[in-house]
Amino acid sequence: MPSNRLLSVLALCAFSLSAHCAESAHLAAFRSEAEFQAYLKKLKVGEASLRAKEQASIPMPASASAADAAGSLQKVEVTGSRISQADAESDAITNVQTQGVDEGGIVKKLGEYLIVLRRGRLFSIKAGADHLRPVSSINAYGPGISPQGAWYDEMLISGRTLVVIGYSYARGGTEIGLFHINEAGVLSYRNTYHLRSNDYFSSRNYASRLIGRQLIFYSPMEVDLYGDSSNSLPAVRAWQAKPGAFKRILPATEIYQTGLSSNAYDLTLHSVTTCDITERSTLECRAKAVLGPSSRVFYVSADSVYIWIGGSGMYGQARKPNESTLLRMPLGSSAPQALRVSGNPIDQMSFLERDGYINVLVGSQSNGDGMWRAEGKAGSLALLRAPLRAFGGTGARSQEKHYRALPAEYSWGIQNRYVGDWLIYGSQYARGGDSATYAVPYARGGQAVPLALKHSTERIEALGNDALIVGNAGNDLVFSSVRLDAKATPVSGYIQRNAVQSESRTHGFFYQPQGEANGILGLPILGGSEERPSAAVKYLRNKKLQLSDLGLLVASPGKARDDGCQVSCVDWYGNARPIFIGGRVYALMGYELVEGRIVDDALVELRRVNYAPGQRR
Repeated sequence: MPSNRLLSVLALCAFSLSAHCAESAHLAAFRSEAEFQAYLKKLKVGEASLRAKEQASIPMPASASAADAAGSLQKVEVTGSRISQADAESDAITNVQTQGVDEGGIVKKLGEYLIVLRRGRLFSIKAGADHLRPVSSINAYGPGISPQGAWYDEMLISGRTLVVIGYSYARGGTEIGLFHINEAGVLSYRNTYHLRSNDYFSSRNYASRLIGRQLIFYSPMEVDLYGDSSNSLPAVRAWQAKPGAFKRILPATEIYQTGLSSNAYDLTLHSVTTCDITERSTLECRAKAVLGPSSRVFYVSADSVYIWIGGSGMYGQARKPNESTLLRMPLGSSAPQALRVSGNPIDQMSFLERDGYINVLVGSQSNGDGMWRAEGKAGSLALLRAPLRAFGGTGARSQEKHYRALPAEYSWGIQNRYVGDWLIYGSQYARGGDSATYAVPYARGGQAVPLALKHSTERIEALGNDALIVGNAGNDLVFSSVRLDAKATPVSGYIQRNAVQSESRTHGFFYQPQGEANGILGLPILGGSEERPSAAVKYLRNKKLQLSDLGLLVASPGKARDDGCQVSCVDWYGNARPIFIGGRVYALMGYELVEGRIVDDALVELRRVNYAPGQRR
């Protein structure tokens, strides 16, 4: 039977909107810098009554229509890593959550060139129809900038501009490095910007997104009430041979309040920064932010950033009903909105905005995706499905009818993903040894369907409108296809003996459709070859959900040579990726790029190249 523990807690709360709250379609901002500073001063020295009085003094904006409150709605396709057969030569090689919203990764494609970010350096490799050769390399940071204490983890491409995202513990903020790649594949440095922020690292999420030429960051910033609070506010400075002066990008009139109680030791500025990438090597950045307590997880849709904040439950403690807030921050000029909610998401994959609704898988004891928290306990599960029109000002609250209790209670390691019209979730470990995986028809309602899989759930991906679930059964790695139509039905499985997946992040997987019901998938693994167990990328063919073996592209044996690494010397985001370019198949494994071709339903290696620094080519 489904667990009703979370819903029972929700029922204790009053869910109706007050008339005053119903009149407010958005959160209210501070009217001036003086008002913002006065609020911080009262919060520092005052009692709860003074904080409540200050919050009450901030005027609510005039009412807006439901259409204005919802913003511009777009139907967002749940993609996994979909590109159509017609787009086989597309530059899209990253397994993104939402089509059209690129995510910072370690390898990108531009025409004939693959650009790789690894261990503090950028590399370009020409991957043509009949050749594979390294072209250029450069430090992933600017000349004269010390990389010590920094990690360079993510890369994006806009036009011929490469954007490298790093975090500097020495300087305390996000570094945005701008580089150029010319038509010959040669890399050159342009500029570096320093964005004031707290650490963004997550074991599952990514710090940056790119929509067109708009670079998007979310950063939770702790407000320092006992020092200079201006140092807690988002700001940007150019940095070449030496740093310039910080330019504040967040005016007080773009700082909003949630109405959640905060104290001097738990006040966080949840900021969304957008920067326009130009060919002039300059960034024009702006920010908006919401003040509130810590605890967060964020998701980027086609036109908004969603941020789940608040809740006193930490490290497995249960939360009270509606003590958290889900923020909806439009990427345009519209003001943020809020919805009081219960529980906490697992990670960014718990979210989906589609058809005028926000869907979120929540756990009574989960802690969001900060650092390693997504790997922790989830507790009782429920699906929140609320219309976007329910968002508003500080009084907007979710209702009991917006939640649906779901079965299973997992100890840790929960995975979840929306595929087509279904939400699928499961775990490597569950209470009592139960590793059940469920499919939920989130849009049309209905009961969660248990999937009779004989393996754990360590990865959930899209195969077109159907699903792939990957996990171990003992020492073997199992790939299971699941048909998703009126029902959720496991179809076939492929077993890779004595193997495990070597990449846990979403970017480690890719699926290339080859028609409506066919395609090829790749996943990095360890083991899988009795003759020469090693790091490899495994490839399977999908024919109407029947999975068959194509083979492996295997890394060269032996110990890797010393590359003289100076910075970012741990591959926190992994170092292996499957890549498909037209009919060509590639495996990126550390400093090796291996090319294969499929001949008579078998993968044959054609060539490989080692692009490591100082390597003879």
